[in-house]
Amino acid sequence: MLSALSLSVKPISSSTSNVDFGAVIDNVDVEHLTDDDFAVIRETLYKSQVVVLKDQAKCSPKAQFELTHRFDPEAQGYGHGKTLDAKRSILHPDLKTVPHQPEVQIIGNGFVHEYEGLKNIKLVHPHHRKFHKDPIPEADDSTHTRFYRWHIDAALYDLNPPKVTTLMAVSVPKGRTQTLRYDDSTGDEMSVPLGTTAFVSGYRMYDILSEEDKDFVRTSRIEYAPHPYIWMSAAKSRSDGLGLISDDVELKDSELPLIDPAKVQILPMVWKNPVTGKLALQMHPSAVRKIHLENGDVIDDLATVREIVHRLQRPGISPDLVYAHDWEEGDLVLFNNHGVLHSVVGAFAEDEVRLFRQCNMAASEPPMGPNMVVAAA
Repeated sequence: MLSALSLSVKPISSSTSNVDFGAVIDNVDVEHLTDDDFAVIRETLYKSQVVVLKDQAKCSPKAQFELTHRFDPEAQGYGHGKTLDAKRSILHPDLKTVPHQPEVQIIGNGFVHEYEGLKNIKLVHPHHRKFHKDPIPEADDSTHTRFYRWHIDAALYDLNPPKVTTLMAVSVPKGRTQTLRYDDSTGDEMSVPLGTTAFVSGYRMYDILSEEDKDFVRTSRIEYAPHPYIWMSAAKSRSDGLGLISDDVELKDSELPLIDPAKVQILPMVWKNPVTGKLALQMHPSAVRKIHLENGDVIDDLATVREIVHRLQRPGISPDLVYAHDWEEGDLVLFNNHGVLHSVVGAFAEDEVRLFRQCNMAASEPPMGPNMVVAAA
């Protein structure tokens, strides 16, 4: 059995120039994780935000769950609860639950005959054509792509946002790259590996704000829509994947499942790192509904709310700040869901099989706001 002394921690290698987060840890035995091992992983995660554990092909769904759960031992149940059962949810087609480990979901692309008790499953990789208002022309589909949807893993109604998400690469198509286009009049684009997961740091997103905007986000809160993934089901995304276009097609409260006002979430715009105390600009741009200001006023015009949120977040997704992970089979990636945004990327051919496992759990407590005190280690 390996000891924490044998773990090797090094910065992630990124092709983009200003990425200042991410780490790789080698020699981890997830199936036999000691307390000392976990202490190294936890500290690295909260200092580096994204951690890649290499060569984890033998990691079982149970071990993946247990590792994820150690970050929040009081957490119970999958991060989205049972909302995936709602057929109108935009998340419904993308995930399938491991029968013997319900906190773990199967995601990917293509037909899989059998995996972890599931048989004859058809996995569908989210394609921006189904979600963006103005998709890339079909003729460019194999060579070009977009950020599908920048987001935090969170139900944003009733359940607290998970602290950590883990992604396990079981089967990965390889061999080509795609040009990712922002198509937002900036001309921004970047080369990305096929099927990458893109990450940006909420800490950098906060740090590059003006002092005036920093004060605004530290003192303002976001109210999220009730049952947000059903509420937004008819809406379409901006071309950069950072929020929705306001076409007045969101479902009315009367068209949603029963709403309990006590379960509507109003969260800080800025979340504090529980280890470093650093501040991250953490908002799910597609689910925002209102902004609550320090003086008690509420901005409730949806188009205005979306424009404000986009203006604040867009500098933080510029190409030089995006880490696009080049997946290899056996990669187990952990990310601080209270400190980064991430997005699915890429367009696969039907016969390109991609099989991943995802695990997160609704947190036992809300995110730390900017004025909360970090507990001493």
